[in-house]
Amino acid sequence: MPKAIRHYVRVMDATSRITGRLTMLLIFAMMAVLFWSAVSKNTPGLLPSIWTLEVAQFLMVTYFLVGGAYALQTESHVRMDLLYGMWSRRTKTWVDVFTIFFLIFYLSVLLYGGLSSTSYALEYGERSYSAWRPYMAPIKIIMCLGITLTLLQAFAELFKDIARLRGERLGEPAP
Repeated sequence: MPKAIRHYVRVMDATSRITGRLTMLLIFAMMAVLFWSAVSKNTPGLLPSIWTLEVAQFLMVTYFLVGGAYALQTESHVRMDLLYGMWSRRTKTWVDVFTIFFLIFYLSVLLYGGLSSTSYALEYGERSYSAWRPYMAPIKIIMCLGITLTLLQAFAELFKDIARLRGERLGEPAP
């Protein structure tokens, strides 16, 4: 494989690993927000917080979308394993090369819609319809970032699979 592709795969693997591991910590922030929500709703004298549900949702969206590239890199995503598990590594790689194009198409369409929605949110100052009414642009920017990272990692996985079919080793093993 060309040196530029090798470098791209190394950079994307490192980026996905770092963002994925940092994103894992958001589960603790989400737990803290939901804990506060339970405490504020069930403690006499405390007013229930109106922001907790949406903050927890925003944290979950960030956790899910920004962690997508890491899940793809480490093969932690959900896979239909009716036949896949019985196939040889080479057959699995051929199937992965074929199906990754569907993922790339899907992520590209998702990113297009996300960028359009983010542009709208920034231009018109879109806010949530809840009582708290937070601005939607920050979470939409994070959404586009997560989709972009996953799309870039999908290309890195495609390059790894092509190299594997050629008998080469590309990238480092996922932890």
